[in-house]
Amino acid sequence: MTFSPFYMGNHTTPFDDVMSQQSYTVAENWGGQVNFMIPLDREGLRRCRSMAARQEEKMRLDYELVRVLKCAELQQKGFMLLPNTRVYNMCSDVIPIASWKKAEQKVLKCVTPSKPWYKSWSKPKETCNMSTINAYKPDVVTPRQKTSLEISIEAQKEAAKKAAEEKAKESE
Repeated sequence: MTFSPFYMGNHTTPFDDVMSQQSYTVAENWGGQVNFMIPLDREGLRRCRSMAARQEEKMRLDYELVRVLKCAELQQKGFMLLPNTRVYNMCSDVIPIASWKKAEQKVLKCVTPSKPWYKSWSKPKETCNMSTINAYKPDVVTPRQKTSLEISIEAQKEAAKKAAEEKAKESE
């Protein structure tokens, strides 16, 4: 739907043959125009939504790549984000490949033995409980915090859901 206000006006002062003013005329036209546009096929809408989804994916990828790049630059320069701050988790999943390979070897050595087939009631004994690669808390899983883009997308979805609910209530 579009709304287009308009004004058309004319102020004239007619003169007679001897150039004396005879009258003054004002002609003004004020108004507005409302247009409704309805697509006759759904293909355009489907393609628009598809392009918007691809653009959203591209923006998410760009955000994540820039985040990882900047975190790696911080680490290369010898800096880190202070643990237990609101932004610490932003770089907690960026680690050097050498650290990953070293931790991967520890994980491969840390295998829980299988339960003996003849003792179905016995519980296997864990040889270790390493669950994540975190230099500060090696036995605790560090939860990943949502990015601002993910938070924004969730907020938009909630707003759309609320609007749909309100529309459904109004139609009842």
